[in-house]
Amino acid sequence: MLNKMEGFVLKSIPYGESNKIVTLYTREAGKITAMARGAKKPASRLAAITQTFTHGYFLIRASRGMGSVEQGELIDSIRHIRSDLETTAYAGLIVELIDRLTESEQANEGIFRLLAESFHAMEEGYDAEAISLFVQWKMLPVAGIHPILHECANCGATEGEFAFSFQQIGFLCHRCFRVDPYIIRLSPIQIKLIRMFYTVPLDQIGKLELKKPTKTFMQKLVSTIYHEQTGVYLKSRKFIEQLDRTPELQKTKENPEEEG
Repeated sequence: MLNKMEGFVLKSIPYGESNKIVTLYTREAGKITAMARGAKKPASRLAAITQTFTHGYFLIRASRGMGSVEQGELIDSIRHIRSDLETTAYAGLIVELIDRLTESEQANEGIFRLLAESFHAMEEGYDAEAISLFVQWKMLPVAGIHPILHECANCGATEGEFAFSFQQIGFLCHRCFRVDPYIIRLSPIQIKLIRMFYTVPLDQIGKLELKKPTKTFMQKLVSTIYHEQTGVYLKSRKFIEQLDRTPELQKTKENPEEEG
């Protein structure tokens, strides 16, 4: 049985001398894994369509085991993401996160739309690091995490000074700081940003300019939530941290074709 699906390539792994195992996130079926036979050969009609990040239509032959990619029709090669190493790194974080948090063959229009909007924004030249933060905050419910950000997680107050509590997974007002001795104090701007990252749709944000210390703070916060609540630590974070420590690496281009 053949099914035509719209999707993005989350990862593409070499298999044997000429094949690839491709993981897609599709609009119709969610995450699926399929064999692309001969796709490692440069002359193969599947070579381009099975590169990581690519957006296309895929003709998938279903089977009892792993399905196979029979044909592909390119929608967008995501050229800008591929041409900039830093953007490639943050796009890699997004696809790794979605791959880690989703189960196979469970369609979710919200996740598909989030992936499409984040890649489109990166292609338009928006801040890739900020976009990756939006995705990480918005994927928290998929990981089973529902932070309380509209009020104090302990008393329900909506006014006052607030801090973030990893223990309560949400905000605590100044009256309840004693509940958690390890709170992270927040400025009004940080509170606004956290709520925006979590609740506002990505396509409604516009071109947001954030300073590097602000992005670093927001990344540490959301990474700690994932690590403490799910044990998830993304391998792509290590590469991004290496880029931050070695800025000259950002001047080089790297082929993201075969990602493990």
